[in-house]
Amino acid sequence: MRATNAPASRERRRRRLALAKGFYGARSKLFRTATEAVDRAMRLSTEHRKLRKRDFRRLWIARINAATRAEGISYSKFIAGLTKAGVVINRKMLSEIAIQDPAGFKTIVEIAKNA
Repeated sequence: MRATNAPASRERRRRRLALAKGFYGARSKLFRTATEAVDRAMRLSTEHRKLRKRDFRRLWIARINAATRAEGISYSKFIAGLTKAGVVINRKMLSEIAIQDPAGFKTIVEIAKNA
């Protein structure tokens, strides 16, 4: 009788195809194609986790910039003013304050202008 590694290799294939579930066409059906697609997806997911952080920072800065210009000050002068005043609020929170609490944001802008 010939010994094979059938249970293990079948499980390996099943696992890999499960990761490719939802992929288009052969990428979710054929083992080799699925393997290539999954490898690429894994590689890009790592890269995109890093990129997402940059994208959000850009979004927050754009929001803060819009809010500060409405108050008559540029983003760079606003951030410089906060640094001089010793105010430590991250950009995520600044953008949330600008959206949710315009009056509170106005007071922060005044602090930055005075510094």
